[in-house]
Amino acid sequence: ILKAYGGKRSIEWMEVYCGEKANKIYGTYMPEETFEALREFVVSIKGPLTTPVGGGIRSLNVALRQELDLYVCVRPVRWFQGVPSPVQHPELTDMVIFRENSEDIYAGIEWKADSEEAKKVIKFLQEEMGVTKIRFPEGCGIGIKPVSKEGTQRLVRKAIQFAIDNDKPSVTLVHKGNIMKYTEGAFKEWGYELALDRFGGELIDGGPWVKIKNPKNGKDIIIKDVIADAFLQQILMRPADYSVIATLNLNGDYISDALAAEVGGIGIAPGANIGGAIAVYEATHGTAPKYAGQDKVNPGSIILSAEMMLRDMGWTEAADLIIKGISGAIAAKTVTYDFERLMPGATLLRCSEFGDAIIQHMED
Repeated sequence: ILKAYGGKRSIEWMEVYCGEKANKIYGTYMPEETFEALREFVVSIKGPLTTPVGGGIRSLNVALRQELDLYVCVRPVRWFQGVPSPVQHPELTDMVIFRENSEDIYAGIEWKADSEEAKKVIKFLQEEMGVTKIRFPEGCGIGIKPVSKEGTQRLVRKAIQFAIDNDKPSVTLVHKGNIMKYTEGAFKEWGYELALDRFGGELIDGGPWVKIKNPKNGKDIIIKDVIADAFLQQILMRPADYSVIATLNLNGDYISDALAAEVGGIGIAPGANIGGAIAVYEATHGTAPKYAGQDKVNPGSIILSAEMMLRDMGWTEAADLIIKGISGAIAAKTVTYDFERLMPGATLLRCSEFGDAIIQHMED
């Protein structure tokens, strides 16, 4: 920021606490003071959190998203030249995933096998709803998968608006509607409905695909859908066919990490969880406590999440410098251990040294 703006702009950082550090200070893993700060100051960047063992909280990350209604997880996936990849043409992978955060089975509505709650739900399904397809009702855990029209359409609206704002050629709805017709199938139908009604779309050859006009440049944006298992195959075989992806929670979890693997892994995968007026940018990997204090791991995920943050703030000059720096460091083969072991002739750097290399390449 200092290099990009010469002191004319700056960020004042304020630390707030969640997870183990919060528990040491406040006696709780998720203090209300933290939520209040995130709401008040709108934009934040978060490190990985360890969910406490012993029950009570299924996931600190999920709880944070639900409490703040951060209903969309945005995961850009792009390849930096020189990054080791298991695919032949990683440069063809350039997508942005919009994963629904608030619904699907991640809503956490489930009951343990043999619990009184599970037995009640199974009994209700059998006696009141006529359900006969629970193969082994004894010793059976049970869960509910909520998918709503409102939840679907606010996600798809974000994805389509992103495609408009960033001159993207398509938005793909990824689902398993062939099996789960009233949840994932409804997701697909509601997505198409939004494209037609809200964005003035037209059916292509009678549908279901829809074409909308980008109001900023007059180009066509294609709204299409793909079954999730077919999509996971096609991102390996034809990644260039896809640009913006809108999908439900569980599919989005699989897809985000699968695509990250094509371009270097989650160590370099940025992300953000966004609600109506709040955005939390974060590294997409876990805490990896076995590496704590070793100055070893790749900081790319959190650095590129900061790049996302700056770009969304409109500070594109600073964001561009981060891309320039990280591209230069990788192209020079000065990298952390996860890349160095797969790059012939690479120079192994510590985490802090990789940060220094990024800064150095901003100057080039």
